Amino acid sequence: MITITKDQLVNRLNKAVIYMIFFLISLFVIYPLIYVVSGAFAPTNSIAALNIIPFKDGFTLEHFVDLFTKKSYGRWFLNTLLIATETSAATVVISSLSAYVFSRFNFRFKKSFLMSLLILQIFPSFVGMIAIYVILLRINGLDTLWGLVLVYVAGNIPYNTWLVKNYMDTVSKSLDEAARIDGASHFRVFAQIIMPVAKPIITFLAITSFTAPWMDFIFPKMVLRSPENQTLALGLFGFVTDKKNEFTIFAAGSLLVSIPFVIFFLVSQKTLISSFGGAAVKE
Repeated sequence: MITITKDQLVNRLNKAVIYMIFFLISLFVIYPLIYVVSGAFAPTNSIAALNIIPFKDGFTLEHFVDLFTKKSYGRWFLNTLLIATETSAATVVISSLSAYVFSRFNFRFKKSFLMSLLILQIFPSFVGMIAIYVILLRINGLDTLWGLVLVYVAGNIPYNTWLVKNYMDTVSKSLDEAARIDGASHFRVFAQIIMPVAKPIITFLAITSFTAPWMDFIFPKMVLRSPENQTLALGLFGFVTDKKNEFTIFAAGSLLVSIPFVIFFLVSQKTLISSFGGAAVKE
């Protein structure tokens, strides 16, 4: 006969309580995701008509077909993809070049410029919405995709310049000196020496700059007006307004939004891990 001591009983009860807590937390986190996925394939349209048990209403691909045949989802997706790609590319180029200048050169008002970039991050972006609107109006940037890209890039530069600059400061300057002895120019040092070493932080910068426009609603709502220029956030919001209750179509569109996130993360994750493994020696 197996006897259980009091301490063993207490330990088992503690484990049971911990497992129960973890199970409830997992349920609260995973259930909404499963519910949205089941709603994307449910035959009904209204959220009130959905069964509380996922996938009990049936299975259909009608909502995904409607997104591309009856809605302008393909256009919204392309607009958002162009905005995200251009924002990511411009942010990486401008922030990395600015960070290299601040990291490797000494000039007057250097600290003042750095402090100005830091102070700009104190104020939320909503503070300058009126100024942004006026500037875009003056340069004919309203209701254009490039105008929205300009807003995103301008907002990304201050913090990301600091971020990349601090990383470049840890890269040994002996690499720069060795390259200059061989006759390399500043741009060649930046492109062939610093950038490969700084690939981890550049990859991180590209990921964050790419994903942000997909989830933003405020600035597209302010800048874009025409239906053909809408982003996914604006288009999907139109399915769940007071006048519409198309939750299942909204769920189908939201599910498709995750595809570029997954692909981009898988590709960049491999690059990020290999970059950390092959980074050069730092000071």
